[in-house]
Amino acid sequence: MPSLPQHCPSPRELDDLELLSHGVLGLAGFEGPGGLVTLQVPAAVAAAAREADGLDLVDPEGTPLASMRVTDTYDAGELVGLTGQVTPLAHPEFGAFRRLYLSPTEVRERYGDKSLTVPVSDPLTGKDLDAIRDSADGRPVVLLTFAPSVVEVRGASRASKPPAPRPLSTPALIRTALAAASHLDDAHVVAVPLAPRDDAGKDRLLRERVVSAYASGEILEVANKGELPEAIAAIVARDRPGPADQGLVVFFTGLSGSGKSTLARALHDWILERGERTVTSLDGDVVRRHLSAGLGFSREDRETNIARIGWVAAEIARHRGVAICSPIAPFDATRKKVRAMVEDAGGRFVLVHVATPLEECERRDRKGLYAKARRGEIPDFTGISSPYEEPDDAAVRVDTTGRSIDDVLAEILPVVSRLAPLAPQPPDAPLAPQPPDAPLAPQPPEAPLAPQPPEAPLAPQPPEAPLAPQPPDSEDHP
Repeated sequence: MPSLPQHCPSPRELDDLELLSHGVLGLAGFEGPGGLVTLQVPAAVAAAAREADGLDLVDPEGTPLASMRVTDTYDAGELVGLTGQVTPLAHPEFGAFRRLYLSPTEVRERYGDKSLTVPVSDPLTGKDLDAIRDSADGRPVVLLTFAPSVVEVRGASRASKPPAPRPLSTPALIRTALAAASHLDDAHVVAVPLAPRDDAGKDRLLRERVVSAYASGEILEVANKGELPEAIAAIVARDRPGPADQGLVVFFTGLSGSGKSTLARALHDWILERGERTVTSLDGDVVRRHLSAGLGFSREDRETNIARIGWVAAEIARHRGVAICSPIAPFDATRKKVRAMVEDAGGRFVLVHVATPLEECERRDRKGLYAKARRGEIPDFTGISSPYEEPDDAAVRVDTTGRSIDDVLAEILPVVSRLAPLAPQPPDAPLAPQPPDAPLAPQPPEAPLAPQPPEAPLAPQPPEAPLAPQPPDSEDHP
């Protein structure tokens, strides 16, 4: 029998697949449009699945988890939805606290049919623990913790506002549940990969199904009000760093030759000089030579290049570093995907639009590439034969025409620092006052030096020059 085509679902779809495989939802497979659990794939994958009458669903490492018999398809925008029954082949083996992800059958076998089930989606407070003790009455307690693979940040952070507290990461939420269990008698943590949708009604229905599948006895819903116990509060504090310690991605976008790479280098140097944060530069041209070597200049390859930059930047932000990116990134949808990757990793994303006009970018072009693009010698050149979609969600918009680097950077820094502090001092601020040194013992006066001729005045200095002409970025042309 020929092998089926393979597809790795999104993190949410993988979570849904695990629930389906455990029989949690009372469904045989993925549903159609409007269903509680859906699967959407690229058009090429859908075509291959239709031809083969099936599809193997694999984890990110390529391990088959389930086989799907495709019975129908439907339009899902840029993707194609698949409907059909799934047959489990294996369960995920790796991931933090994987040992706690049990099936309903395993929970009943371990903790009996009279346990008290407590759904947990937030850290439990002291009052919650008191309520659980009062209700348990000697029964085993199952802290049913909703633990999706990825905690999504709902909605892009707006440029003008400091960030709201991000959701607790899944490993941290499970750690708080384990800490809560240590404060209770005969309490056990069970993790369930229930991922939220963008629909409150569906979220409620899924939650009810999951709790009903796992609860063999009484269910206690806690209020999540009151103070957190000290051990739980410490876990929350470690998982939610303050703005000065949170990962940050500053993403410069603009036309080729707009000055974004120059500004990115200046910001990179400014952060290094202050020594408060680790910082990595992901310049479009440098990434092209290393991370994206071999990619062409079609729209698809250019978007792949930006996606790679975004993935690396998100990982830097995940580990609380600073990444400064300066690709052209002409397409709004791709920039928004990068923003989502960074915010899902727990970082802040600050978009800087370097809005230098096309005419000025062409004037700076020492290699004549814009002229070649206008003659049709370079295809898909942003601003000439390929569009640049101006962002409407930039934190700051600057035009470098006739301005110095320091002048433009001084406009950018206050915005970035307000959203995600980079250093305790503004640019070129004096060092903090130092206590005066203890006075030295009195010294005899020095003998006066012989008279010196007056020093010749320095020659007049010209004012700082504006940004030098920038060569167009090679990421946009061969």
